Amino acid sequence: MMTVVVFTFVLLLGNVLKEILGLLVSGQVSVGLVLKAVGLLIPYVMAYVLPYATLTAVILVFGRFSADQELTAVRASGMSLISLVKPILILSLLLCGLCAWFNLSVAPRCRGAYKNIIFQLSSRSIANLITEDRFIDEIPGIVLYIRKKNGDNMEDIRLYNLENNQIKSRISAKSGVIRYDDSSQNIYFELSNVVSEVRVDHDPSKEEQFIGPPAPEKPSDWIPAQFGGLETSPIDLTKLMNNKRRLKLSEMTHTRLKEERERLENLGIGTMPVRVQMHQQAAFSFACFAFTLIGIPLAIQAHRRETSIGVAIALVLLLVYYAFFVAGEALSTREELKPHLLMWAPNILFQVIGVVLLKRASHG
Repeated sequence: MMTVVVFTFVLLLGNVLKEILGLLVSGQVSVGLVLKAVGLLIPYVMAYVLPYATLTAVILVFGRFSADQELTAVRASGMSLISLVKPILILSLLLCGLCAWFNLSVAPRCRGAYKNIIFQLSSRSIANLITEDRFIDEIPGIVLYIRKKNGDNMEDIRLYNLENNQIKSRISAKSGVIRYDDSSQNIYFELSNVVSEVRVDHDPSKEEQFIGPPAPEKPSDWIPAQFGGLETSPIDLTKLMNNKRRLKLSEMTHTRLKEERERLENLGIGTMPVRVQMHQQAAFSFACFAFTLIGIPLAIQAHRRETSIGVAIALVLLLVYYAFFVAGEALSTREELKPHLLMWAPNILFQVIGVVLLKRASHG
């Protein structure tokens, strides 16, 4: 409970200082609205707090347990280490169920509601409308996806041009810059490292009929072209300006993500960013069990009672674990690499290492 309170306070403080405190100081929001925003943040941060707090508590308790020679006393009484930790493992599985509830449903809803409050309080400029981590389809004839956006700079851009609800051309770029014209509510993109593909539809009635040998294979439906740099045509954002804020992928529940995946599949648009988010929600729900399995033997081997040592070990494990998620998100537009499977790698790695170390510790 202590670790839950500490981690919740730290994560809440980071979000409040970044997005709410400035509005409160400037007098744009009331204290009541700040409390409402903080209340919506608690379920969101709880999805991260529970695994982190579980890992820290396990390392602190079993580090002290081992340093005070209590493990030797337990073994002398005839109880094995596996029997001793079994209730802890069962508790971690129960926490996995609670984390799944937060990750798949509660946290995305609360995060979306919190972002709606921030959006309503901030100015509705063109810069606020082009957001990252969602498919922007409010602009007629265009579907836009930006994996990462920092100010006017973008990374991993996908731009689809539609005609009669079908993709006629698509552009992918590694990076780019947004250029605005606030007076006309238009934007255009300056893209770098661009691959542009145009779709060519075959007309079966005009194809030659071959007699005898099989007909040669048809050329690809997509004609690619590469550019070092490309400037897009101006895009009218009038309709987008009048719409409500759309949810990012990270703000969608698991059910809503499935609907989004089906919608994009019907349009013929790549769904890997959606699949990455779905697998991330599911995989992170098992973090408590993975952390418990690897945390117990590591704490016993560390043989230290100092709190600082336990916290340091926990932080290292958290960095290693979360690095896989960061890598998966960074590769979310690379469908050929199947980055959604990378979301399960830290769970598998930690659980395998944890089982091996736990068996060694039980026979030590």
